[in-house]
Amino acid sequence: MLRIAVPNKGSLAESSIAILKEAGYRQRSDSRDLVLTDSSNGVEFYYLRPRDIAIYVGSGELEAGITGRDLLIDSGATAEEVLALDFGGSTFRFAAPVGSSLSLEKIAGKRVATAYPGLVDNYLGARGIKTSVVRLDGAVESSVRLGVADLIADVVSTGNTLRQAGLEVFGEPILTSEAILIKRPGESIPAGLDILIRRLQGVVTARQYVLLDYDIPKSVVDKACAITPGLESPTISPLQKEDWVAVRAMVLRSETNRLMDELWALGARGILVTDIHACRL
Repeated sequence: MLRIAVPNKGSLAESSIAILKEAGYRQRSDSRDLVLTDSSNGVEFYYLRPRDIAIYVGSGELEAGITGRDLLIDSGATAEEVLALDFGGSTFRFAAPVGSSLSLEKIAGKRVATAYPGLVDNYLGARGIKTSVVRLDGAVESSVRLGVADLIADVVSTGNTLRQAGLEVFGEPILTSEAILIKRPGESIPAGLDILIRRLQGVVTARQYVLLDYDIPKSVVDKACAITPGLESPTISPLQKEDWVAVRAMVLRSETNRLMDELWALGARGILVTDIHACRL
């Protein structure tokens, strides 16, 4: 039976359970449950601390798991990323006191406070920069004001928390992270895991795309298909109305309204958008 790790709490837990349910797998209804067996799919789900999942998978105790890319790198585990899941996004940046004019080249020998020492060591080591990394579990923004560190490396979203602490980001992002599916290192993918990957990929794609249907005069169908080329090719069907055709194509959800405007201006009518609940591509 395939053994899969799922975050038991934190920002990734709820979304991980949601995507697995959409992929057709049973999930626990009681947050106190540590293990759930989905016999119909041949999978056992283990609910673990997000920071521990990469360790269990990397050591070979579990075949696969869902965790953050940041947590995988920070752990130093040998688990391998298989699939990006398009949720739980975050960006890691360096930040220092406003006006300090720090750059990546100037931080050698300084103290860097972070909750992700492995990630920061990995990033700086690859660039030959030596610093003193101070590990903190929370409130990293306060470390500079309290004299524990000279700068920080942390997740940055709006930047409001940094500004309140008198800090500003500098340099390029250390890492852009998101939830990922990971597997044991250096092993072929077993049949059950291959099915899981295809199902999750189908959910990720279904969330990103919609089906766009519209009617268009034959005279401009080539221009319309250039606007909506689909993943491989749009489907074109004849209509009873002479010199008109119906077109169906998958388009990115984020671009739907712009594409509808362009198609309308081209002469398309009866433009419809339909959600995709699952797919295999």
